[in-house]
Amino acid sequence: MAVAASNSNRRDEVVAELAHTLADAPARMPAPRSDPALAKLRQVGTEPWLDTGNLDEARSLWRAELTALTTNNSLANQVVQSGLMDATIREAARRIRAEAPEVPADDLVLDLVFVVNCHIALRLAGAFGARVSVELHPGVARDVEQTVRYARRYHAVSPDRFIVKIPLTPEGYCAVARVRAEGIPVNFTLGFSARQNYLAALLAGPDYVNVFLGRLNAVVADNKLGDGKFVGEKVALASQAAVRELREARPGVPTRQIAASMRNADQMLALAGVDVFTIPPKVLAEFYARGPSPDAIRSRREEQYEVKLGNDTDKGGVEVLWTIDDAFRAFADELATRGGANLSGADLRRADRDHGTKLFADFDEAGRAAIREKGKIPDVARWRGRAALDDLMTEAALQSFHTDQAAFDAYVRKLIEAA
Repeated sequence: MAVAASNSNRRDEVVAELAHTLADAPARMPAPRSDPALAKLRQVGTEPWLDTGNLDEARSLWRAELTALTTNNSLANQVVQSGLMDATIREAARRIRAEAPEVPADDLVLDLVFVVNCHIALRLAGAFGARVSVELHPGVARDVEQTVRYARRYHAVSPDRFIVKIPLTPEGYCAVARVRAEGIPVNFTLGFSARQNYLAALLAGPDYVNVFLGRLNAVVADNKLGDGKFVGEKVALASQAAVRELREARPGVPTRQIAASMRNADQMLALAGVDVFTIPPKVLAEFYARGPSPDAIRSRREEQYEVKLGNDTDKGGVEVLWTIDDAFRAFADELATRGGANLSGADLRRADRDHGTKLFADFDEAGRAAIREKGKIPDVARWRGRAALDDLMTEAALQSFHTDQAAFDAYVRKLIEAA
């Protein structure tokens, strides 16, 4: 038993060393030029981030006003599939096996994925002197202890630069509360409603929460619930108002709102004033090409966008995305008094059932497989009455990450089996 523990400790030390060590660290980019329109966004309260893990792509778009980059396992998978990390993966596998020959294959893959993600993020951080939001393996999304463990590992690699992305699951809420108590910066990702983010800010206090607005517009349009226009924008502004309310009323709440999953430059203008934008390269390139006048950019935080839903649509099923009613506030308050760090995912699910807030559906493996097959935009009719739209969208997002992560993991397994 002592030998196994010793090997595990040595393995952790080797993984940490490998994660820190870049063989070909990129040179720091020269001072970038400013963009007047981005500068105006900063003035009205929006911090722009770039949503890519591709270093060359980021170099071409970087401006002085950008402060961070976001990566995820889908973006990391694209880098890995290119073959650029093959030598790094093989050498890391050799080193880990030398210290811990008995390491299970699944654990070795988790370690190697962690090392690869760290290298991608460190290259970005070094090239731009910026913070980088790094994502956990989706396989730990419902495991509080593993989530906390990997959050600590990422933080140890770069405490000043890494913001740890943790997916929004019942266990995620609990893990975020524990991680934040240790001072680790957290981006609580895969949010799709104001109420999800209100609970997150109150219960766990992450640094950032998200609304994936482009997908919300798409799910309404694709399922013929309405024309899909301004759904995500309305939700993002409602969530912004909710977290800002908590931030101003409760000194211990640091949470800021991210508008994510942007589809076009119009959304950057429509949401000016939201705390943070994480902007896909295509959207930022469009914004630069358009060159909006700074005078045309003003805060839209108080904007009331109209959402047009179909006559046959269950309007309450969509309006839950931007509504935080008194019953939900009571549910959130009760959980907050118990303390997120003291709770389990089962506790949150039980409280959800007791209050009738319908925030957490019980998806079984067959249900998750069906959601995964549909991709990021689920079949809403199939889940009507069984899952709220925000929860369904979060599950679909998590399952899409599982699909990309499976390709990432398979590539890594193939390399280490051939080694």
